[in-house]
Amino acid sequence: MAARRKSQDISESNQLQAAVLNAADAAKAASQKIAIKVQDISKIYVSGDIEVKALQHISFELFQGQFAAIVGPSGSGKSTLMNLIGTIDKPTSGEIFIDGIEISKIKGKELASFRNKKLGFVFQAFNLINGLSAEMNAALPLILSNVPTKEIEKRTKAMLEHLGLGARLKLKPMQLSGGEQQRVAIARALINNPTLVLADEPTGNLDTKAGDEVVKLLRRMCFENNVTIVMVTHNPDITKYCDTVIYIKDGRLEKQEIISKRFHV
Repeated sequence: MAARRKSQDISESNQLQAAVLNAADAAKAASQKIAIKVQDISKIYVSGDIEVKALQHISFELFQGQFAAIVGPSGSGKSTLMNLIGTIDKPTSGEIFIDGIEISKIKGKELASFRNKKLGFVFQAFNLINGLSAEMNAALPLILSNVPTKEIEKRTKAMLEHLGLGARLKLKPMQLSGGEQQRVAIARALINNPTLVLADEPTGNLDTKAGDEVVKLLRRMCFENNVTIVMVTHNPDITKYCDTVIYIKDGRLEKQEIISKRFHV
């Protein structure tokens, strides 16, 4: 009798635990915020009588805090897609929403402000200013946002220390290794607490070890800062660190692969 009661208590406990976990999953799914929505976008370049369909009817969504890779062969449309998401170009048709804002409708100074506050960029060639220290390079988005000097110094130092560059603050880019330069670029991309970071081949100029360290760092920053990161890469080996992989071929969305179950898609 006691054994039966004990078994019943364990069963009820397991059911309760399962119900709590299901409720937690449901709450998480309900609370997930869409950071970027790409809705049926196409991009056509016209030169005289020639039309080049760079992208055709691409649609996908990414959640806040999600780490995504865009993968495809050369000429597939990856760079075009990144340019559209990064507000460098506009789609021929379709819409892109970042943080609920339809970005093709933003222009002029408002667009520049949006880009500085909502977007961060990490490039293959680092794109650091050689005459400035690591600290000043990382601080540029804050300077452009007219953040007070003391706040800039505090936030920049904290970010670079967090990325393992506390002893390298005053060094110029040429005094840093490739991996260190890319970490400075990551600090610059994250310093303004953006909604979205776009990383274009961030491991392209690095050896395998340094490249893996950079991608692991991007993933950690994604977790810690709850920022959405979209990374374009030719290297399929590093997509294992992502939550989802978007495959582009001949200007079309071939498939979207879910790697992590952190998000309900």
